[in-house]
Formats: sequence, structure tokens, C-alpha cells
Amino acid sequence: MEIDNSWISSERPFLISGPCSAESETQVESIYKELEAAGNVHVFRAGIWKPRTRPNSFHGVGDIGLEWMKRVREKGSLPIDVEVANGQHIEACLKTDVDIIWIGARSTVNPFSVQEIADALKGVQIPVLIKNPIHPDLSLWIGAVERIQSSNINEIGLIHRGSPYSANIPYRNLPKWDDAIELKRLFSNYTMICDSSHFSG
Repeated sequence: MEIDNSWISSERPFLISGPCSAESETQVESIYKELEAAGNVHVFRAGIWKPRTRPNSFHGVGDIGLEWMKRVREKGSLPIDVEVANGQHIEACLKTDVDIIWIGARSTVNPFSVQEIADALKGVQIPVLIKNPIHPDLSLWIGAVERIQSSNINEIGLIHRGSPYSANIPYRNLPKWDDAIELKRLFSNYTMICDSSHFSG
């Protein structure tokens, strides 16, 4: 399979930044402008749908957040990046011309979710970033990559965000470097991005 990594800047470091959750258009616009002005961020990201554990938690603003993202991108220069968890999310992102999508750790762990995303991506080309599953399971991460490959997506990136750790340590997640190294060995042409926000908390 021919891999196209031209969408990832060759500059170092390659930075993706933005709010965990898009909460208002004012918030999205102000953060976008600050990151754009800083001059060292390559992609603007914001959570539109948040797969929270508890049902009464904030699960994101939904589709309206995509409109906020689209409007700031039209005024600025940074591409926009959104996490998806199902086929409906893909359709909404394609309608609003999202530049990059990523599959989060809670979705990577579920082959049904990844397959639904892969099916929705057939016939289109958009960069897809795939996070390692929330629990260390290399086979699930490999399977998610293979499912997206099956849709003939040729712009794939890998996100290493580590895994939760129950011991009393000052970090949110511990990097599980052996999984990341093995995945990079198997998919050597794919760029791997480390999610430092998960490592540091």
C-alpha cells in the first residue's frame, strides 16, 4: 500500500493543540486565534463529542461545534481535527469539511465502532489518526489500523497516548513504549504522534 505522509509537516515538533472540549463559539475562536498567533501549532483540535464514562457527564456540544470549527478555519490558516466514534460522526465531519479525523482510545478498543467508521469512510480520502486503545492491547490497535486500511484510506497516522495506571504516580497515563515500538515496526511508513497531554495529565 502506498502511504502518503505529505499532510504531516516535516518540521519538528509537529503540534496538534486545542481545547479538550469545544464549549462555546467564543471559546473556540479565542483559542484558535491564540494558537495561530503562537506560530508553532500545525493543527487545531477540539472535542465535539466526548465519550464520557458516566451518563450525566458533559458529552460535548455535538454538531453545532463543527460549525464553530468550520468558521474559525475559514478565517484562519490552521486545519481542524475532530475525534469521531461512529458513522454518523464521520458523515457530519465530511459535511463540514473537517480536515483530519481521529479515532479515540475508547473507540479503538471496540472493533464494532471502528468497523462502522471504516465503512463510512469508503470512497473518501481524509487523514485518519488512530489512538492506542484505552487499555494496553496491541492486537486491538493493529486491528483498528487494518480496518481503516480496508477502506483504502492512504493517509493514516498513529497516536500513542499510553494507558491508565492505578498506582500513585504523578502522571495521567504511563507510556507503554513496547506496544508503540512494535506498531511502528509493523507499520513503518506511518507517522506516530505522542499525546503528551495524556502522559503528563
